[in-house]
Amino acid sequence: MAQNQGQIQEQKLEQKLSQSITQQQLLHAQLVELPVTQLADRVNAEMDDNPALEVMQHDDEDEWDGSNDDEAAALEEDYDTTREREDRQSALDEALASLGRDDEELPVYQNGAQNDGLREEMVYGDTLSFYDQLNEQIGLMQLTERERYIMEYLVGSLDDDGLLHKSLDNICDELAIYHNIDVTMPELSHVLGLLQEMDPPGIGARTLQESLLLQIRRKDPSHVRDLMERVIRDFFDEFTKKHWNKIQAALKLNDVQAKALQKELHKLNPKPGASMGEAMGRSLQQITPDFIVDTQDDGTVTFTLNQGDVPELKVSQSFADSMKEYQQNPEHMSRQAKEALLYIKKKVDSAQSFIDAIRMRRRTLTLTMRAIIQMQHQFFVDGDEASLQPMVLRDVAERTGLDSSTISRVSNSKYAQTRWGTFPLRHFFSDSYTTESGEEMSTRRIKATLRDIIDNEDKQHPLSDEALTAMLAEKGYPIARRTVAKYREQSGLPVARLRKK
Repeated sequence: MAQNQGQIQEQKLEQKLSQSITQQQLLHAQLVELPVTQLADRVNAEMDDNPALEVMQHDDEDEWDGSNDDEAAALEEDYDTTREREDRQSALDEALASLGRDDEELPVYQNGAQNDGLREEMVYGDTLSFYDQLNEQIGLMQLTERERYIMEYLVGSLDDDGLLHKSLDNICDELAIYHNIDVTMPELSHVLGLLQEMDPPGIGARTLQESLLLQIRRKDPSHVRDLMERVIRDFFDEFTKKHWNKIQAALKLNDVQAKALQKELHKLNPKPGASMGEAMGRSLQQITPDFIVDTQDDGTVTFTLNQGDVPELKVSQSFADSMKEYQQNPEHMSRQAKEALLYIKKKVDSAQSFIDAIRMRRRTLTLTMRAIIQMQHQFFVDGDEASLQPMVLRDVAERTGLDSSTISRVSNSKYAQTRWGTFPLRHFFSDSYTTESGEEMSTRRIKATLRDIIDNEDKQHPLSDEALTAMLAEKGYPIARRTVAKYREQSGLPVARLRKK
């Protein structure tokens, strides 16, 4: 009874499931998030910090095509081999044990990533919006105050693709009515010509044909440039319909010349202002695509990973030879030799981990882009945004076997160069709208159809939301009026009374 009954101790058996991230997983997560330009900087920094890392020299290095199944399988096999190697205990660890230390006591050596467990927020590209960059260029031009005001109004009238879809007559009327500036057509055309001399080439064009011609005329004079201009000027209809045989016959080109001309034409950007107004403010000039997507005329779509300035890495042979030398007689090693062995092991392990993470990054990007192309194949064929199917991170994760967070890291900062322009990977993702009948539709496709209806409406009698709802239903999109109003607002389209001309 002398015992304090308030101090009774109890033992309980509990099962807890917890997840921990390894240093290798953290390194892979960091690298997979970097675009190719940032990856090159990270690789250079790692090589400066770790002398065990060297650039692999190739006498005849072939370009690696990320769309090749054999290559992807080889990468997966390399990864499995790496995991097996990490699981094995080597004789070198026994030598280190005699020092009274183990690997867990080693200092962090991978760019200090484990010191605080925090990831520095990366800023990619320019921090200015595309509109701001155009206005900066305006500031460098010799313009009168009147010309500057007109120029800024034209820049504000550009659409998301960088083209001027408003007619000059309408812009003259708007300047006169809303800004009390009476502008003549020749004066407005002169200022527009100055805008079209700005970067990127093709900006401020009123049609796709004019934009492509502006881009071609920026190129250095050559026979190829002359042929490109003839195709866009004289055979634009055949060009848009991909009638290359007719173009080849009209220009009297052989197969090699026609293919070379076709390749140069595909480098033109149909949407010079594709990055305009992005929240992150990345400028088109600053973007280096991580994927080069090639669409053949027969509908075959392939892609290549852009390696940029990122070199192939290997573990230094001198460090590897030193490890073998020390491993031969570990029991007879001096204290100084063991310290040297510890340093070499640390650097070699760090180098190998970094190389493995680079390989895993390449595999992850390959699987992700392949899944996107498979799910959005029609868009890569015709470039029509209405062809984009509903696709969210979970869809790509299920197809690739990767985690949704990994897909998010890949898509947040990567760009793909396609026949139709350079797009952030986020561009290919779209939510879905489910009708009352259970049919799933892409919200992007609905918005594209809505914009097309409004662009072609009678500006004297613009359509109300009720009328838009009826027209969308006729086109196969039976959505509610309030949903139409929401999509219209999200697309930056005003109500009917404000669209009246």
